[in-house]
Amino acid sequence: MQASTRWTPPGGTLGSIVAEAEGRADVLRRDHGQRLRDAVGSVPRAPSLAEALRRKDVAVLAEVKRRSPSKGSIAAGLNAVEQAAAYRDGGAAGVSILTEPSHFGGSNADLVAVKARIALPVLKKDFHVDVIQLVEARVLGASAALLIARALPPERLIELVEEGRALGLELLVEVRDEEELDAAIRSGATMIGVNNRNLETLVIDPATSDRIIPLIPANTVAIAESGVTGRSDVERYASIGADAVLVGSALSASADPRAATRELTGVTSRRRG
Repeated sequence: MQASTRWTPPGGTLGSIVAEAEGRADVLRRDHGQRLRDAVGSVPRAPSLAEALRRKDVAVLAEVKRRSPSKGSIAAGLNAVEQAAAYRDGGAAGVSILTEPSHFGGSNADLVAVKARIALPVLKKDFHVDVIQLVEARVLGASAALLIARALPPERLIELVEEGRALGLELLVEVRDEEELDAAIRSGATMIGVNNRNLETLVIDPATSDRIIPLIPANTVAIAESGVTGRSDVERYASIGADAVLVGSALSASADPRAATRELTGVTSRRRG
């Protein structure tokens, strides 16, 4: 694969949210940048999410998600700590916390509360476009943070992965096509997620993972994202070599998230390569 020279800024829903994220990053840098940088050295490094997702069976990365642009309200009154505890008890390998406030109903307070009570690696899932957001993620105690390849020029993606690594923060790089996969590999990502949802149009195409996951290097954690509603979906992604699935809406909306999580576990993965 060749590095793409055709990147253009995202449009649609993703473009709007990225523009908002850039504004939030500017405010964060201006008002709290120095304090956050000063605090990094005093925060212990969090347990590795990548290591937690490397199992014989397909690992479940369970997400705390109150709403989304595609579904609207999912679980408006969801308590992040109680939800994460149910995921843990159901056998989840890690917890994804949506911290984006305007479109997903999340907050940094959710991440801090879960970290204080639940002994699982935590992914800070947000629209990270600036290194100061990664500094913040590290200070909050996240094991890893999300980077969306479509939201970032390839050279910027490489820069943020390198900056995150220097901070002691893991990065999950999300892709949806071969060019973005190439950019993720070139960045040195240790975890690559394949999002079946096009974040610009919000349309789901399960074939995206079918096409991309087998191309992910065997030494990189491969995660199928979006559209997982039951065990048959996990079995499908296991058959193409996924190491993990990220599940948000189905688990957050469940009346029994512990049982719903347990139902997704125990599926043996077929290793790539």
